[in-house]
Amino acid sequence: MNVKTLDQVKDEVYGVKGTERRDDLERQLKALRIGIQIRNARERLNLTQAELAERVNKKRSFISRIENDGSNLTIKTLIDIVEKGLGGTLQLKLDV
Repeated sequence: MNVKTLDQVKDEVYGVKGTERRDDLERQLKALRIGIQIRNARERLNLTQAELAERVNKKRSFISRIENDGSNLTIKTLIDIVEKGLGGTLQLKLDV
């Protein structure tokens, strides 16, 4: 059986890291991970999307979109969701 790693599959399908298509995929995956982390934290706190939305003065549909996509999220809104909505702290790390 010829087993491949996820990175090998991504290399074959989307190109190697540094190509436009692969880099776009990696950005989309990072955004999706943010949305999943927000949903997991909300669920651990037993909050509905509507309750979280109310805490950050957004619509429930906005929270749903963030949890399912994560893209087009400003840093300010992310901070509001994490700090005001979820009672947590946000730590950002830049690797340059």
